[in-house]
Amino acid sequence: MTVVGPFGLSVRDQALEADVQTGLAAVEAGLLDATKSDVPFITEAAQHLVLAGGKRFRPLLVMLAAQFGDPYAPGVVPSAVVVELTHLATLYHDDVMDEATVRRGVPSANTRWGNSLAVLTGDFLFARASHTLADLGPEAVRIQSEAFERLVTGQILETAGPQEGRDPVAHYLDVLAGKTGSLVAVSCRFGAMMAGADESVVDILTQYGERLGVAFQLADDVLDIASDSHESGKTPGTDLREGVPTLPVLYLRAAAAAHGRPEDLELLALVDGDLTDDARHAEALRRLRLHPALEQARRDTLRYAEEARAMLAPLPGGYAKAALEELCDAVVHRAG
Repeated sequence: MTVVGPFGLSVRDQALEADVQTGLAAVEAGLLDATKSDVPFITEAAQHLVLAGGKRFRPLLVMLAAQFGDPYAPGVVPSAVVVELTHLATLYHDDVMDEATVRRGVPSANTRWGNSLAVLTGDFLFARASHTLADLGPEAVRIQSEAFERLVTGQILETAGPQEGRDPVAHYLDVLAGKTGSLVAVSCRFGAMMAGADESVVDILTQYGERLGVAFQLADDVLDIASDSHESGKTPGTDLREGVPTLPVLYLRAAAAAHGRPEDLELLALVDGDLTDDARHAEALRRLRLHPALEQARRDTLRYAEEARAMLAPLPGGYAKAALEELCDAVVHRAG
């Protein structure tokens, strides 16, 4: 049996599949409801990325984490709507900052309506997430606020770059923990907490989510170099072309600085040059795919995924735990 969600996650239990399918359908309805406005244009802009689809990775984690308590508890679906609305809002803002033209296979909001309206639409989604969150109680508001602070801090650190003397790889992993790990961790935390799971279980699943979130982003870094088709809808080498400092490039830079090998320096000069030229871009991709930096980034992806899996060890066995473990495998599989 298969659950609708990222990677075609397999679920071996019919009852669990039904719970997750029902929960994700309710989240989808909740997203459409939360993005409606009395102003038709705002509804169109706010639903632009909702209707474009997506993996719904975070809501899926909410549903699976809720299996360790009462998955039918009234706060489970709204909390999943909150984390997905927050994620969607950050995409509107990210696309403005990155000057992206495509998101999820459709024109980005900033391309379609301009930067100002894209930013304001992201703000609208944050407001709607906060409105839903308020009904979940002050503890949920505090948790989401802390996660959002970490998310924004991660974005600021990425924009500012590492301080002098700071290892760029360590800096980058901190950025990912904030930008991606924080909200994935909250997805697991909300699912377990809203379902009334024991505090120890909530803590375990939160730590699992943090590590899985970083592994998920690192897999994207590897895929940007290694894949022929990128499942996020981006073409291979998009981050490379745009000069985004992904982990394989950071490892290449570190190798060039540490050893000064001519082939590393030559490749780095190519990567740092004008990659709007298709031939140069293709050559940079080809050579990066053969460079040890790519395998080093794969190993980091595997390490974070294995750390996530290890966090689950104290939890009781069952289909929900097996599904969470399979997500670790799926992340690693994405990265080859």
